[in-house]
Amino acid sequence: MTRRRSPTKVGAFLERFLDDQGVREQVERVSVLEEWADKVGPRIAEVTRARSVADSTLFVEVRSSAWLMELNMMKGRILARLNEGRGEASLEKLVFVLSQDG
Repeated sequence: MTRRRSPTKVGAFLERFLDDQGVREQVERVSVLEEWADKVGPRIAEVTRARSVADSTLFVEVRSSAWLMELNMMKGRILARLNEGRGEASLEKLVFVLSQDG
């Protein structure tokens, strides 16, 4: 008589697969792109766009040089807010770049 294995939940399978491939933390970091507006609030979200994550660095486009300077002064607080609840998948750097769209 063969023994039936219980089904594996897709989430558990995916998490194990990402761990095996060594990319789970990076996939979790990239989720910040979708969370950006909620984490920073509407005022900052209106003048920025979270563009990409490379290793543990988040790159964010900013609409104006005035906002770029302001956000650079707030970088530590923003990074702390983004890392809340992230654990090992935390971001280490936040880089603001002036948007080329004007």
